[in-house]
Amino acid sequence: MSKLSTVFKRKPTVSVVRLQGAIGMGRSGISDRNVTDMLNKAFKRGKPKAVALEINSPGGSPVQSSLIGARIRRLSEEKDVPVIAFVEDVAASGGYWIASAADEIFADPSSILGSIGVISAGFGAHVFLQRQGFERRVYTAGKSKSMLDPFRPEQEEDVERLNRLLEQLHGNFIDQVKTRRGDKLADDPDLFTGEVWLGQSAVDVGLADGIGHLEKVMKERFGDDVNFRRYGQKKGLLSRFGAEMTDQAFTQIEERAAYARFGL
Repeated sequence: MSKLSTVFKRKPTVSVVRLQGAIGMGRSGISDRNVTDMLNKAFKRGKPKAVALEINSPGGSPVQSSLIGARIRRLSEEKDVPVIAFVEDVAASGGYWIASAADEIFADPSSILGSIGVISAGFGAHVFLQRQGFERRVYTAGKSKSMLDPFRPEQEEDVERLNRLLEQLHGNFIDQVKTRRGDKLADDPDLFTGEVWLGQSAVDVGLADGIGHLEKVMKERFGDDVNFRRYGQKKGLLSRFGAEMTDQAFTQIEERAAYARFGL
C-alpha cells in the first residue's frame, strides 16, 4: 500500500443511535415516527461497519416497540450492517423488545434488563361519585363500548376480555424474544413472568451477550481509530421555543413514573 493511500485510508465508522425515554409517550418520546429519520441515516451514511444502539428505556407502547424493532431488522438486512445494543440504566419491557432486535446485546453490571410481560393499570372512582351524589350516564351502541369505564363498578366480563388481550400481547412479546434470542435463552421459569435481571444475571439467562460499554467494545472490534457518528432525536423548532411545554411536562411525569418502577 502506498503512503498516499495510507494517508487517505477511510477510518472505520460506527453509527451510534441513542434511544432514550419511554416509548410512545408524547411527541418527544420514542416512537417509530420520531426515530425513522435517524435510523435511516445511521444505516445508510458513510457505509458503517455497525450500528450501535444506546438504549435507556423503561418501556411503553408494545406497538411502537414492535414497529421500531422491525424497522431496525429491515435496515440491518437491507444494508448488511450488524446491530449491537448497549443497555444503560434500563432496557425493560418495550425497551428490551427494541434491544432484542439487535444481533448482540451488551450491558453494564448494574443495568436492568427484562420485564417481559404486559401491564394495564387504571383506577375506579364509582364509589366516590356515589358518595358525592353524582349519577353516571353512559349511552353506547355496542355492549363492549364502555369496557372498563372507571366511573362504574368493575364488570367481570370486562376483566376477562382485558386479560385475553393482555395474554395475546404477552404472547407476541415472548415470540419476539424467542425468535431473536433463540438458543441463547436459559431454561428459566421466570424468564417471561415480567421479572428483571441485573447485568451479569441477564447474561446468565441469555437476555444479554456480555458485559461491556460501547466505545471499548467497538474499539476492540474495529480498532482504536474507529469513528463514532452519533444520531439522536431532534426536537422541532416550536418545541425548542417552548410551544410544547405542557405536552413535554406530562411526558416527563409519565416517564418518571415508568423509570420509578425499576428504582431509577
